[in-house]
Amino acid sequence: MPLFQAIVLAIVQGLTEFLPISSTAHLVLFPWLFGWPEQGLAFDVALHAGTLLAVLAYFLRAWVELTLCGLGFHYPRRASLEEVQQNQRMFWYLVAATIPAALAGFLFEHKIEEHLRKPLPIAGALIVVGLLMWWAERSAPLERHLDQTGFGDAMTVGTAQAVALFPGVSRSGITIIAGLVRGMTRETAARFSFLLSTPVIAGAAVKEVPKLLKMHHAGGVDLPMSTLAISVATSAVVGFLVIAFFLRYLQTRTLKFFVVYRIVFGIVILLLAFLQMGNAR
Repeated sequence: MPLFQAIVLAIVQGLTEFLPISSTAHLVLFPWLFGWPEQGLAFDVALHAGTLLAVLAYFLRAWVELTLCGLGFHYPRRASLEEVQQNQRMFWYLVAATIPAALAGFLFEHKIEEHLRKPLPIAGALIVVGLLMWWAERSAPLERHLDQTGFGDAMTVGTAQAVALFPGVSRSGITIIAGLVRGMTRETAARFSFLLSTPVIAGAAVKEVPKLLKMHHAGGVDLPMSTLAISVATSAVVGFLVIAFFLRYLQTRTLKFFVVYRIVFGIVILLLAFLQMGNAR
């Protein structure tokens, strides 16, 4: 894979992992649209390691506070008892909400990767989830903030995260929709989504990155280590900037742009796929 192509895909990953438009869909469809050879799952894992660095860097302070409070420490010392208890509850809510996606990944990940990383099902998922996003924005009250999140909210969003294994759904997209349905504001739903994504992305990285390095050492990955490192760094920087932008964006704006983008992109993919099938006959 040329360095240019690797950097383009790294930018695509950084842009789409945290926006509600599906990073998996774009990583599958970009090579298909431009006639590039598939980069393979190993390279996708490297790019996800980059976005893991992005979300860890952005929410590092929050995760330190949540983890220490969750383990029984009073941190930071200046925090009130109510704040510490809220962080403690939030930590264990996030732990519990991670379980559905972990189970779904363990049971179905390989089957989904084998059968559903194709243009037609991805296009369908882009459109369907776009319509769900439109419905959630119109019908939900959008009033509740992060300190009002309960166990039921966490498990609803966590269960939705399990559905994100399906290419085209978007982890951030489906979890934000679930948060909106539970009455969260747009920014709160996105913030909770990003916090919840951290252990799932970290778990995937812990599982897959050692395999990637082993494959590279054995010559099974046709990319120099410098290209992988540049790709990871690019994905991390772009992902960090996107998180900061998107959380500010949702303070004053709706998800309408992303609804339209998903539906239009899905329709274009369907048309191109049908044209390609027609030409192949």
